[in-house]
Amino acid sequence: MSDSNLEVLMTMPFSAQLVERVKAVSSRVNVTVLPAVKPEEIPDDVWARTEVLYTDRVLPAPEKAPRLRFIQFHYAGIDYAAESPILRKPDLVAATLSGAVSAQVAEWSLAMMLALGHHLPGMMAMQSKSEWPQDRWLQFAPVELRGATVGLVPYGSISRELARMLVPFGVTILAAKRNAMDPIDRGYVPEGMGDPEGNLFKRLYPIEALKSMLKECDFVVVSLPLTPQTRGMIGAEEIAAMKPGAYLIDCGRGGIVDHAALLDALKAKHLAGAALDVFPQEPLPADSPLWKQPNIIISPHVAGISKNFDAHATDLFAANLRRFIDGAAVYNRFDIEKGY
Repeated sequence: MSDSNLEVLMTMPFSAQLVERVKAVSSRVNVTVLPAVKPEEIPDDVWARTEVLYTDRVLPAPEKAPRLRFIQFHYAGIDYAAESPILRKPDLVAATLSGAVSAQVAEWSLAMMLALGHHLPGMMAMQSKSEWPQDRWLQFAPVELRGATVGLVPYGSISRELARMLVPFGVTILAAKRNAMDPIDRGYVPEGMGDPEGNLFKRLYPIEALKSMLKECDFVVVSLPLTPQTRGMIGAEEIAAMKPGAYLIDCGRGGIVDHAALLDALKAKHLAGAALDVFPQEPLPADSPLWKQPNIIISPHVAGISKNFDAHATDLFAANLRRFIDGAAVYNRFDIEKGY
């Protein structure tokens, strides 16, 4: 890469302190910050000179940005952008934010496992009625994490960080992955986090053997990206294959878990409970039967939210910008064919 200035456009309202961290990557980096929600809000001359774009959803038409070579997205899941023409620009590299905020989602997942296993929804319902149950030892006997089997689908950045958090609880970890012969995490991993080498699970299943894994698990955590291949992947057959009395936790993308089949399994007491952070339609409609199901915890797509989100995102962007300048492969490169 030449020694001329590298023109970086950020369409997110990052603080001056975080922008300085981006500039500090190289003396060549020239950063323009123009918060926007539509590509038309960016002047044509800015698009024309932009070589690196940091954005959530603001994407130019290919002819507007002839020099654009690298897009860093502000989110880990970018199914909303998968069909954007700019991503098919031959010399362009795009990357997701996968790994930057995995700890927050893993913490949420752990919180949901503990809340469901210790019957927190039922306790809160009793509290709302000022009721002290006579059969509390029976009604609130927990499903303990110690000795439990936890299934992680897939074994990506969120699952690897959750596995790290779960090890001290004494759980058995099972995981499913598209390529079960390759346990290594080649994405972005903050130091000291996750399971980069793939050492924490007892067994790694190919995704084709998912049902074999599900039948062994007391808790199943789904963090799949939404692609044509994963849409509806946790359907009626998969839910029926789950261990009776198990719990399902979904922090992936809406549309992967079949909510009708999940409701049927909960009402039939095949499953003991579920925690859902993502939905096919958001906000979740007020008339959805999910709201009234007593053994579901509904979370309004906040599992990845953090006061430090932008700081963690900047860490990843700075690392990827350094790699891009050096001609190295960026972390979390988006694959159009895979859809993530």
